[in-house]
Amino acid sequence: MLATYAFIGIFVLAAASFPLIPLLLAFLLRPKRPTPIKQSTYECGLEAIGDIRIQFKVQYYLYALAFVIFDIEVVFLYPWAVAFKQLGVYGFTAAAAFLLMLFAGLVYEWRKGALEWV
Repeated sequence: MLATYAFIGIFVLAAASFPLIPLLLAFLLRPKRPTPIKQSTYECGLEAIGDIRIQFKVQYYLYALAFVIFDIEVVFLYPWAVAFKQLGVYGFTAAAAFLLMLFAGLVYEWRKGALEWV
């Protein structure tokens, strides 16, 4: 019983060690002598003039996120369309439920005003 879980444990340790070992090495081997030049903000070799933060409207990000979500929908619908005849009634109802949820999400976004370019 323990041998079956040991194999999974080895994979978990290997998966955790791949990102943690380079981060630990970078932390230990980094240069530790900060100077004002090293601490300054680098913007194409020029000193920053004025406020360097620019505020963007959140609606642009929401619009892009909605596009990505509905674009991924096509990726999930393509295999369904290819195997439509083999899936039968169960495949049709599953795809209809999926499309109904996506349509409800679109209506929700529309009513909240996330798709407006104001």
